[in-house]
Amino acid sequence: MTANQLNLFSPSEISSVPSNKTPVLLMDVKALKRWKSQISVHQQQVRTREPIEQGTLFAVPQAYIDPDAIDPFNLSLSPLSFYRSPVEDAGQACLYFVIDMMANLLLYVGETGKSNHRWKGVHDCKGYIENYLDLNYQYELPTAVNIAFWWDAPVKARPRQRLELALIKKWKSPFNKENWKYWSQPFGEISNK
Repeated sequence: MTANQLNLFSPSEISSVPSNKTPVLLMDVKALKRWKSQISVHQQQVRTREPIEQGTLFAVPQAYIDPDAIDPFNLSLSPLSFYRSPVEDAGQACLYFVIDMMANLLLYVGETGKSNHRWKGVHDCKGYIENYLDLNYQYELPTAVNIAFWWDAPVKARPRQRLELALIKKWKSPFNKENWKYWSQPFGEISNK
């Protein structure tokens, strides 16, 4: 548990548990709505502001893809269970975005060279999503969490990872560790179970 996790919660929002167990942190409904709203406001401002045109002194490599050319909210959505479908091959390189369309909230940005295998194994984001859905369900808040894929990602890992990082920084997606300093980590290492 990080110190940042506790910043979101008042002492009354921290559940008491026996000392031999990890404390379970729960946001009350007001805190959850505020958390979602703050992130959504930022992301919707990102969507509507004009990208800054920046000149360059050097030639831009052909592998460069402008992060401003990708709007995750405009991509086709797939169910989060997509990885359970039987497939014949490993898939292809892509960027993927976990989005709660009910909250206009981009939760996670990821990249992979094997789209059909990345989510089959262990993936921390699966736990974050489960905790997020559980808490929203507990407060009877509607969610529509899906995944969207951007298939024009670079095949080579380094350029794809640079693009992923640029998108993580741009959108400040809360489940990516790079943004925990902004939004804390309320759905990370906690569990309501």
